[in-house]
Amino acid sequence: MEKIKMTTPLVEMDGDEMTRILWKMIKEELLEPFVDLKTEYYDLGLEHRNETNDQVTVDASNATKKYGVAVKCATITPNAARVKEYDLKEMWKSPNGTIRAILDGTVFRAPIIVKGIEPYVKTWKKPITLARHAYGDVYKATEMQIPGPGKCELVYTAEDGTETRALVHNFKGAGVVQGQHNLDDSIESFAKSCFQYALDTKQDLWFATKDTISKKYDHHFKDVFADMYENEYKEKFEEAGITYFYTLIDDAVARVVKSEGGFIWACKNYDGDVMSDLVATAFGSLAMMTSVLVSPHGYWEYEAAHGTVQRHYYKHLKGEETSTNSMATIFAWSGALRKRGELDNLPELAAFADKLEKASIQTIEDGKMTKDLALITSLENVEVLSSLDFIKAVRATLEAM
Repeated sequence: MEKIKMTTPLVEMDGDEMTRILWKMIKEELLEPFVDLKTEYYDLGLEHRNETNDQVTVDASNATKKYGVAVKCATITPNAARVKEYDLKEMWKSPNGTIRAILDGTVFRAPIIVKGIEPYVKTWKKPITLARHAYGDVYKATEMQIPGPGKCELVYTAEDGTETRALVHNFKGAGVVQGQHNLDDSIESFAKSCFQYALDTKQDLWFATKDTISKKYDHHFKDVFADMYENEYKEKFEEAGITYFYTLIDDAVARVVKSEGGFIWACKNYDGDVMSDLVATAFGSLAMMTSVLVSPHGYWEYEAAHGTVQRHYYKHLKGEETSTNSMATIFAWSGALRKRGELDNLPELAAFADKLEKASIQTIEDGKMTKDLALITSLENVEVLSSLDFIKAVRATLEAM
C-alpha cells in the first residue's frame, strides 16, 4: 500500500516516562506503516530540557509558530523530588505553561465517548468540553517565602515613575506570598477563542470565575467576556440558537453535575486544570480526554490531557508488563494529522486521521481494552490487553477498514 503523503511537517514534541514509550509504539504501529510521516522533532524529555536549560521548549514553541501544527507527548513538570531524581540544574517550569505563554490561545479538552464506558455522573448524556485559559495566573506567578514580621506590598511603577501601592499583608510572623498577573490581550484571545469555538461547534458556552471574592482580578475576566459577547457575538449566538451563560465557579460546579452535558465550560487557567481532570475522570478515564491548544494567531498544538504515567513506567523499567491506555495520545496524533490535512488540502491525510480514531473506538467497543477501562466497562467478557497489544489491536482494526 502506498503511504499517504505529507507536504508540511508537524512539530513533534517527545516527552517523558511511560507516555514516551507509548509515543514510539504509536508511531511504529499506527502511523509510519500508513503515512509518509514528516515531523520536525524536539526532545522535551526532562533530561534534554535540563541539558538545554529549557531552551528546547522555547525552540519547539517557535517551530509551532512556523509550521502551525504541533503534537506533544506528556511531560514531567518537576517538583523537589524530581530535581533530586534527575539531578536537575533547577526546578524547571511546566513546559506546557511555557508553550501556552508563547503561543497564546485556549486549551479545549473533550472526552472520547465510547459505548460501554458510562459516565459516573448519570445525568451526563453528551460530552462536556473544557475551555481552559492558557496564560498566566498561578502558572506565571512570582512567589516568596516571608521569613518573619514585616510588610508586603504590590507596587506598580508607571513609565513616568509614579507608583501605585497596595498592601498585601502585615506579617506578624513567617509566611508565604504569591503575585499573579494576566494580560488583556490574552484574556481577549481566550474569550474570542471560546465564543468562536462555541459557534463552530454549535454548543452553549458557560464561563465561571470567583468575581464576588476577586473583585478586580476575576471581575476583569467577567467584564472582558461580557463586553465581547454584547458587542461582537450576541446576535451571532442568537442566530445559531445557542446561549452564553456566566456564573460563579462554585455555582457552575453544582450546575455541571446536574446537567446532561453538551456545552463548553470556559475556565481560568487553574480552574480549567482541575476541572478538566474531574470531567475526564467522571466520563470514565483521564486517558480518554483529548486536548488541543487553539491560538487565535493560527496555531494548533495537540496533546493528551493526562500525565506521564510514572507508576507504569517504573514497572516497565523492571521488565514487567503494563496495560497503559494510549487513547488520548493516539487522538493527539490524529488531531494533529487531521488539522495538517485540512490546512494543506490533503483530504487523504484528514480521512486517515478519522479512520484511526474510529478504529481506536471500535477496538474498545469490540471488547479489547486496557486494564483501566476493563475495570469500569459495562461490556461483558472483555479482553484485557497490554500497552503494546492494545495498539496492535487498533492496527488490526485499522487495516481491516
